[in-house]
Amino acid sequence: MEHSSNTLLTIVLLWVLTPFVLGDEVVPRQVLKPYCSHTCGNVSIPYPFGIEDGCYYFVDNNYDYKFVCNDTYTPPRLILGRNLEVLKVSLEGELTINNPVCYDCYHNSSQGQLLKTIFWSWVNLATFTISSTKNVLVAIGCDTNVWFTGFRHGRPYYTGCMTQCANLNDVADGACNGIGCCQIALPEGVSNITTNVSSFSNHRFVPFNPCSSAFPVEIETFKFYQRNLSQDLNYYRSNEIKLPVIFNWKVGRNSCSVAKAHRNYMCTENTDCYDSEYEVGYRCKCKDGYSGNPYLSQGCTDVDECKNNDTNDCEKPEYCFNINGGYNCHCPEGYHGNATMTDRCVSNRKAWFTPVLVTAGIGGGIIALLLTVFLLHWQHGKKEIKKMREKLFRENGGMLLHQKLSGQDDDILKFFTIEDLEKATDNYNNVNIIGRGGFGIVYKGTMPNNQVVAIKKSIKVDPKQAEQFVNEVLVLSKINNRNVVKLLGCCLEDEVPLLVYEFISNGTLYEHLHEAVCASILTWSMRLKIALDVADVLSYLHNTISPQIIHRDMKSMNIMLDESYTAKVTDFGASRLVPLDQGQLATMVLGTWGYLDPEYMQTSDLTEKSDVYSFGVVLVELLTRKKAISNDRSETEKCLAMHFLLKMKEGRLLDILDKNIVNDGTIEQIQQVANLAKGCLMLKGDDRPTMKEVSIELETIKSKGSHPWNNNDAQFEEDCQLLLGGNSGSGAGGCSSGIDSDLYNPHSPLGSGR
Repeated sequence: MEHSSNTLLTIVLLWVLTPFVLGDEVVPRQVLKPYCSHTCGNVSIPYPFGIEDGCYYFVDNNYDYKFVCNDTYTPPRLILGRNLEVLKVSLEGELTINNPVCYDCYHNSSQGQLLKTIFWSWVNLATFTISSTKNVLVAIGCDTNVWFTGFRHGRPYYTGCMTQCANLNDVADGACNGIGCCQIALPEGVSNITTNVSSFSNHRFVPFNPCSSAFPVEIETFKFYQRNLSQDLNYYRSNEIKLPVIFNWKVGRNSCSVAKAHRNYMCTENTDCYDSEYEVGYRCKCKDGYSGNPYLSQGCTDVDECKNNDTNDCEKPEYCFNINGGYNCHCPEGYHGNATMTDRCVSNRKAWFTPVLVTAGIGGGIIALLLTVFLLHWQHGKKEIKKMREKLFRENGGMLLHQKLSGQDDDILKFFTIEDLEKATDNYNNVNIIGRGGFGIVYKGTMPNNQVVAIKKSIKVDPKQAEQFVNEVLVLSKINNRNVVKLLGCCLEDEVPLLVYEFISNGTLYEHLHEAVCASILTWSMRLKIALDVADVLSYLHNTISPQIIHRDMKSMNIMLDESYTAKVTDFGASRLVPLDQGQLATMVLGTWGYLDPEYMQTSDLTEKSDVYSFGVVLVELLTRKKAISNDRSETEKCLAMHFLLKMKEGRLLDILDKNIVNDGTIEQIQQVANLAKGCLMLKGDDRPTMKEVSIELETIKSKGSHPWNNNDAQFEEDCQLLLGGNSGSGAGGCSSGIDSDLYNPHSPLGSGR
């Protein structure tokens, strides 16, 4: 009898424990321990999150779902990981944390010395990713840049923005547009995020702004105010400022289909499973007609819609009958109809007498009246829609664009309707997204004539910024070059402006250079042809078009490649038209770190030589396959332009070249292109060649080889000394470097290192 009891106990224990342990993997099932806490302070804690052991999802030693309730505060605070305060957790897959603001402050010591205090912030969560739709990256300051890093699809991800201002009167409350405040959107799927901020000139020229600050933040909770610029170090230290940031969470490491085949599948009865497009894992959701926690056994229970008249449309409460996952409305005996508010129950008894003619007359009159009301309402609605579209057309710069294009060929630009683009993109279906960035989303679309196009849908901007949008359209309308992505038309009737381009199917030069498989296809001759194509475009913009156009954001990300690897230059949003009587323009500095002309950054005077410098960086990318800015490299090598010039100066060019393109047949051409790149990267614009000279030199190198570019080495030595003495490393051009006094030896083939 005792043996029989032990056997029965063993069977019961195995039956209870089997759902929780499978091999070495802990399989979180749906029954929670009776001692599990469901709240901490004012925050609810739904499973798969929990505090006590056995109360949270735990697999592969992942503790990201384990919380700690810190009751030393009043009310207690819910803590995740390394002291991250959790503000809210939702079963819709969102986790809101309180993230500290990072800052970079400058102040004078009692001895008059300039002191610097830096505070960076990071969220070390590999499982969860920052939400791109609910957050935005912000930097505040008058000589400030923010650098945001993380991991996306297993690879490092970088982005940032910069802001400047010389006078408080230039700054407006609520306007985060690059003057005192800048903000950019973030992509999906970025985890392990770090935010740091720095100042260009230690706030020496903006005494009213002693600190730079930066942070990712929930969009709905942030508004910029002019007074933010005057906050000092004491303010940040004493207030311990934190702002809400929303992260996306999911469970598992596989898609729904793969997870369903294993016993550790988390979605329980009456649930649906959803794959995460940009992240690893999946999410569970109760089916329609059910509510509760989809990760718990019997967590999704039927909603009795008949108990609440707001959740059903039955004519009377007694006509409502609840069923699993929904409800039905039934008429009582002796009546017919659907028993709903729109189709009520009608008695089956017939009237003894029906005055047919009277009824028909009344019915006809009612129908005529209804038709009249409908037609009037329809016409009024059409007028309102037309009025709204005209208003949006004006706000998006339509009148300004018509004015600027007046007198030109009518076919130069097509104006599309909202319906045209909605139909082309299947109502902006996410499946058709082919690009996403800080200025908006790019969709693939198919027009009625089967022409495939790329549709750029900008983020919603201040109507005052419509001039920048019109500028891009105006610039592109003046360009007729086979190596420029062709602008087909635009739509200005929507809340945000849309541009329609020809579709380029082979991605960007940046993607081809920095993806190993794609890079192996780019031979030296293909890279040389791409360089020549881009040089021809810039020469065309600088010399052929009147007025002259300066691109201002030349980089490998803005060079598309078609099926035959022909280069197509794109993104003219930052470009400027230069009047005939001006050789340079005083502008707010725009561009991308690592590509910005250092002379332009210092003086704010934009010239065609600024494009030459940026093109020089692209040449170095083609030679080395290295990124223009990389935190993975040492401080002296962080900036690719300075790293390249240092190697050239030391006679060790071979150390930095992409080994895939170096062979006996390419050495001479590579050295000539490297010398040309060195000339483009001269600190002073006057010492650089023009783009027309660069194009001619590349054509000569490509066709039959040429003598190396005739650089002024003495001037190069002077530039290096100016860079070392005048600019300490931040971004483009002005990166610090330990260049020694030996000049690069042009007679030594590529150098072998020493």
